[in-house]
Parts: sequence; structure tokens; C-alpha cells
Amino acid sequence: MVSNFDMLRSRLEQERKRLTEELEQIGADNRIADEHRDGALFGKRGEAAAETAEMRKRLALKRQLSESLAEVEHSLHKLDDGTYGLCDNCGQPINRARLEALPQANLCLNCKALQEKRKGNPASMSGIFL
Repeated sequence: MVSNFDMLRSRLEQERKRLTEELEQIGADNRIADEHRDGALFGKRGEAAAETAEMRKRLALKRQLSESLAEVEHSLHKLDDGTYGLCDNCGQPINRARLEALPQANLCLNCKALQEKRKGNPASMSGIFL
């Protein structure tokens, strides 16, 4: 287990700030797009399709950023309650190198591998789990 959590806490707090700012920017972009749509009807099908595709990309990015932010918040909570660095599944310590590479990691490598295998994730075949 990592003995100095201060550096990891700082990295998690920086990541939380970055993710929050990105989510706010997506919200602002959505408001601008909504204002643009409200001001003019779609005149062409191609424009409507492009607008829909762009909206789907923004929604997917927002979902991904929200999930990442939840992971960071979870890790910060674990730091506060003294359980940071322990696997959420089995309770064993998470490898120091894994935490340094991915401070929001909440599963040890073995549990992460099992999770990926259950999902059928192709990344589990490569043995790369951060």
C-alpha cells in the first residue's frame, strides 16, 4: 500500500477539478447549441443529422466524464475514511504501481481482471489493467 497518500490526493483533486471544468464546458456547449436550434428550424436533413450526431457525441463524452468523476470522488472518499488503497471487492491492498499509475483505481489487478473477463472486454486478453 502507498505510504504517502498526499501526492495521490493532490492528483485526485486536480483530476476532479479538470473533469468538473470539462463537464461545465460541455454544459455551456449544449446551451449554445440549444440556443442555435431554438433560433432556426433545420432547413436540411443533412444539417439535422449532423446536429444529432454531434449531440450524441457530446452526451457520450458527458457520460464518460461523469463516470470518471464518480471514480475520483469515490477514491477521495476512501482517502477520508482510511480505506484508500484497498480493493473494493476483496479488501486486499492495491499494488503501489497501480495506484501511482491510476490513483482512482478501486480494484486490485486480480479483481479487475475478473471484472473485465465477466464483461467480455478484449482488454482482458492483453493483460493490461490500469
